[in-house]
Amino acid sequence: MEDAGLRDPAAAEPTALHATVSPSVRRPPRRRLGLRARVTTAFALGALVLSGALAGITFFVVRGSIVNQQLSSLRDEAFANAVLLRGELRVPTAYIHGLITTLASGPNTASFIYSKDDGGRWYPSSPTLGYKQLPSTLRSEVLAGSTVQEIPPGTTELVVGVPIPAEKADYFEVFGLADLAQTLHVLLVALIIAALVTTIAGAIVGRWAASRALRPLHETAQAALAIASGRLGTRLESADFADLAVLASAFNRMVDQLQERIEREARFSSDVNHELRSPLTTLAASLSILEARRDELPPRAIQALDLLGAEVRRFRRLVDDLLEISRFDATPGDLSRDEVTVGDLVEHAVRATGTDVPIRFAPGVASRHILVDKRRFERILANLFENAQRYAGSATLLAVEEHGSSVRFLVEDAGPGIAPEERDRIFERFSRGSTGRRRGLGDGTGLGLAIVAQHVHQHGGRVWVEGRPGGGSRFVVELPAMDEVAA
Repeated sequence: MEDAGLRDPAAAEPTALHATVSPSVRRPPRRRLGLRARVTTAFALGALVLSGALAGITFFVVRGSIVNQQLSSLRDEAFANAVLLRGELRVPTAYIHGLITTLASGPNTASFIYSKDDGGRWYPSSPTLGYKQLPSTLRSEVLAGSTVQEIPPGTTELVVGVPIPAEKADYFEVFGLADLAQTLHVLLVALIIAALVTTIAGAIVGRWAASRALRPLHETAQAALAIASGRLGTRLESADFADLAVLASAFNRMVDQLQERIEREARFSSDVNHELRSPLTTLAASLSILEARRDELPPRAIQALDLLGAEVRRFRRLVDDLLEISRFDATPGDLSRDEVTVGDLVEHAVRATGTDVPIRFAPGVASRHILVDKRRFERILANLFENAQRYAGSATLLAVEEHGSSVRFLVEDAGPGIAPEERDRIFERFSRGSTGRRRGLGDGTGLGLAIVAQHVHQHGGRVWVEGRPGGGSRFVVELPAMDEVAA
């Protein structure tokens, strides 16, 4: 019996392997990034790291410079106010309340004067201010005679304390740093945005560079696909990529040798098949003469004549199949497609095979349009019917169904079926299943289903065999409908 290596995943049957493989072994494969995605990711990560590092360095350097400059300026301002206050306090009629209000330099500043002459009295620049908002440690150090500046934790303020011992007073000034914090925040946001823009630009450049660098690889892959589909005249051009000249030259030499070998083997196969036809024609003519005088032969001669006739007919089928295979190898893309309805195609093909098999159309499928080579489709059904006749008695049903955007043709039989372990091999050339290898159970050549698989593949479809409920086999041919066929 014959089989194909193509199977419908939905029809796959569980095997003993399912019970022996542990869950830890049957993990899904990890999906890896392609070369272009890897290069793009590398450029993006490199741009992110570099821009992040530059942004960080820039931020900390600029912040240090701005903060130091701002703090130095505010400290100098506090010292200047303290010197001014000292001069004013020397005047006996000095009015401290008036002095303190003139020292506040802006809405974000506040001033305090501590006078020891008044029994330790505090004079704020605004009645709403209290000296207790000054850090206690700073007050203690200034009152002890030390000049101190401090940014209290959790605040955006700078507190500067300057003792004025000659006038038995101490001066405190509080500067708001909210504007400085806002400036640093804006700077940080700008640097982050610049880093992100640089990263995106790096990804774009990486994508462009990857496309440029991998274009020869893409062209090589396209050339390999073209050669695999039968266009053996495809070659690589290396003029634009001097560094890949050796690869292109080696690839082209390999394809030249492959094309030469395939053409040589195709010519050899065709020549052999044609040479076999001459003696085959002579044998067939001699056999017909002997069969015409069959009644004059003794019983043993009749038995030998029957064996000879069976072998000659098998030999003729083998030669015909080999010629079909050689034509396919020589011109794999040679199709003559016609647009037909599924119903007309099936009925015409069944009549051409001369097989009396029931046909069952699913609702609506007979009116679907399909683009096929009618001669090759007839050969597909003929080989499937012949396979069923030879190994299973006959085909019991030809069912036609829709499956998404495809049409499925199901040929069923009530034979012994095909073992699951053989379903991946019977569509190979010269492959015959265990049933076909038993002497007397068939005289197939092992090429019938191989021809089916090749014709189906040429139409962009697939074919497989599965078990039939109730026993037997079901061969499934799936061909794309009109909207799925490539122009």
